[in-house]
Amino acid sequence: MDTRRFMAMTAALTLMLTSYSCGKKDIDETAESTVSVTEESETTAKTEKTTTTSEESSEEATTTKKSSKKEKTTTTKSAKTTTTTAKGGTTTTTSAKSAAATTKSGGSSSGGSSSGGGNTSSGGGDYADTGAENVQTPVEAPTESEYTAEISLGSAPTFTGSNVTVDGSRVIISAGGDYIFSGNTDDGQIFVDTASEEKVKIILNGVGIANSSGPAIMINEAKKCTVELMDGTVSVLKDGAKDKVNDGVIFSNDTLRIKGGGELYIYSNNAHGIASDDDVIIEGGRYEINSIKSGIFAHDDITVNDGDLLIRGGTNGLKSKGTININGGRTVAYGGTKDEKSSVYSEGAFNYTGGYLFAAGNMVSVPTMSYNPYIVADLGGSRDAGTQVELVLNGTQMAVLEPHNNFRCVMMLAPEISAGGSFYTVVGGNSSEPVTLTDGQNYLSV
Repeated sequence: MDTRRFMAMTAALTLMLTSYSCGKKDIDETAESTVSVTEESETTAKTEKTTTTSEESSEEATTTKKSSKKEKTTTTKSAKTTTTTAKGGTTTTTSAKSAAATTKSGGSSSGGSSSGGGNTSSGGGDYADTGAENVQTPVEAPTESEYTAEISLGSAPTFTGSNVTVDGSRVIISAGGDYIFSGNTDDGQIFVDTASEEKVKIILNGVGIANSSGPAIMINEAKKCTVELMDGTVSVLKDGAKDKVNDGVIFSNDTLRIKGGGELYIYSNNAHGIASDDDVIIEGGRYEINSIKSGIFAHDDITVNDGDLLIRGGTNGLKSKGTININGGRTVAYGGTKDEKSSVYSEGAFNYTGGYLFAAGNMVSVPTMSYNPYIVADLGGSRDAGTQVELVLNGTQMAVLEPHNNFRCVMMLAPEISAGGSFYTVVGGNSSEPVTLTDGQNYLSV
């Protein structure tokens, strides 16, 4: 490892091992009451805020991965143990217009365009009202490919193959294998429950799934589950109900891996967009996630190796009770409205080795290990939702952000950042003075 890289890593570890920039520390999301979109008019936000001195003291002290992992069954799971008192709060999934966050230099990924894309929604109604104007017509599966089963969704799903049963509009996978899905359902679910903990792959070939009573995709039991977005397709997923246990549009009790070259639009009316009791690993695809709580939430680790992600969180953008690892791809993460919530929050280590991360919110976790310098800008006060922020590095516009909530803190991780470089912001049309970057963390007050 060369001297400059060693100095950058040492500086990051020494200066920011446990610190969080631009505000107070995050408090546990599970301590907040989940309010359905349909209840917004009946719920008012409390003005009282809880101040804590330690993230760990408010993060479900008795709810750990080992002691509180939910009991798995084919139909339900026991509730988590928690000693935190719930507090009220109004939540909303009303989304601002798509954020323009186009990388101008070296920021492309296999996920495609990085401008946000797709239409936004406040939730409710048919799945087709919640995302892309139309779910992509399925791509014809290669004739040489063999799947354990091929399933066509609908009010009465049909399938060919094995290890599949149908309960109303719900499709249940009972053993390991590769399962390809097409079609649409306005109130259905893909449910995975393999008693022998086998590996399962779910291929989404342009599907639309809304579920009024829980996750659109629920992995109750599997050794490992992979969701693959078939190249050239668009899928839309939406959940419903008030469920503090199965708390994601895609929810898994086990390690969840998502990859492929398709597009996926996720709309949370319950809690998180993507949630796992273990790890979440993103290895490709293009995502637009709109959530009441965190866009992506994991009890263990979140890893982004590739892909193009636009995340609009109601509380946090990315949240991990383990580690966050950004190794590639391109991620834009926006946080929620509360002062103590983060665009990016990691309870454990936060490792950056490559790719792009642009984050805007009230707070942010900064890397504990970074291969190169990074930038955190404190805007000196809250800025209104929809205010554009341009990030300019060495005269090149790296991104244009447009957060859907009020914000005061911006972070940029990019491989082009280096000591001696020049950086400035343009916030709401007002340009800051250029600064010369150094190794490690560059904390700027704009």
